[in-house]
Amino acid sequence: MDTSMDTSMDTSTRRLGLGVGVDMPWGSTSIGFDSATGGPTERLARFLGRERYAYLMFSFQPRGHVALDVDAYLPAYERLRDCAAPGTPLVFHQTTLNFGAAHAYDRTAVYDFTNALHRRLGFAWVVEDVGIWSQRGIPMPYPLPPFLTEASLERTAEGLAEAREALEPRLQLEFPGFTDGYSIVVGAMDAYDWFREVVERADVAVTLDVGHLLSYRWLCGHTGEALYEGLERLPLSRCREIHLSGCAVRRGRFLDLHHGILLDEQLELLDRLLLRCPNLQGVTYEDPAIDSGGRLPPKAVPNVERLRERVERWAS
Repeated sequence: MDTSMDTSMDTSTRRLGLGVGVDMPWGSTSIGFDSATGGPTERLARFLGRERYAYLMFSFQPRGHVALDVDAYLPAYERLRDCAAPGTPLVFHQTTLNFGAAHAYDRTAVYDFTNALHRRLGFAWVVEDVGIWSQRGIPMPYPLPPFLTEASLERTAEGLAEAREALEPRLQLEFPGFTDGYSIVVGAMDAYDWFREVVERADVAVTLDVGHLLSYRWLCGHTGEALYEGLERLPLSRCREIHLSGCAVRRGRFLDLHHGILLDEQLELLDRLLLRCPNLQGVTYEDPAIDSGGRLPPKAVPNVERLRERVERWAS
């Protein structure tokens, strides 16, 4: 178990509380950017105006074939920021760093774009799932987990170390998703061990997604109490953020659906991680489902309220 943070890492441990994360596709009619107005959709704006979260995380989505130019994206991102309460910290979820790429991948333009946005918006950190987001220019419909091999581990650690130096905001690596029926697992290493080793070699902070952790354990055949075993093998002292997004178990499969409804198992794992992550700064409710009035659907409310209560106790 990794028991101490390297002195080269940011040592701030201020607890922010419960944040919210939203994916931001362009031309959306529900959650994202409205093509007619150029700003966030009306229901998202209502949600952010009504709810109070400690920070706002938003995910990058390409704007069609628009060049990776800050001027093409910044006005929309500024309007998104202005929907939240003044002074709300921002977190940027990248989707183009592609750390799990199995081939040479030039990230220079992504670094420049991210840093330019950071200078204008001031990100608390930048996060991306470690995975294969594209392969030789072909985007994946769902990010695939990295190859669980020593060769992939070494290549990923080198890319992370480069990115850590090139990016101005703090970089956090998110544990990959392993959704049954969507993910292809290559390699014999255990994902917990692979992830711990890669972040220790690269000296970066991490984000742990409870749905991703549970989906991996489920895929390995673990259920019940065994879902929560092995946490000591994760880089817990490097964990700065925890994600929770809607998941479900259907026909014997654990599905990371991002549909806003949290499972009891996710809250149970969160409870255990809150006790074991001494440098945690925030817990993110990721991709809420929102109705036309900007409210959460009734099915989502009970466990979201349980989530909020847990995080408020932890933050206080």
